[in-house]
Amino acid sequence: MSQVESTSEPRYAVAQLDEITPTPCPCGQARRAFKEPWNNLATVHLTDIHADAKLHYHKNMTEIYIVLEGEGYLELDGEKIPLKPMTSVMIRPGCVHRAVGNLRIINVPMPPFDPADEFEVEG
Repeated sequence: MSQVESTSEPRYAVAQLDEITPTPCPCGQARRAFKEPWNNLATVHLTDIHADAKLHYHKNMTEIYIVLEGEGYLELDGEKIPLKPMTSVMIRPGCVHRAVGNLRIINVPMPPFDPADEFEVEG
């Protein structure tokens, strides 16, 4: 039986999403978790989307949206995809997108969210 290598840092992270201070984003307000220096896989955001979300895209990041509350739609490269609770959508890099409606979602950016990889589009 092999032993697990010991380390002085924990090998996990815990986030209480509703207690994280929100940050403005093109969609509304995001509570961003797991911005750990060792994490290069993904972050998790609890995002409250406003009806006036702005069109934007990412060059490197894939996002998964999971709708928790509300109804509306995602505009994806000009196509409207209806959203309701438990709808999940994966958005690939380069896809111009925005959410419309009053929604609360979980957003999983991969790799971790980088504000330098967020580009607003006039629309």
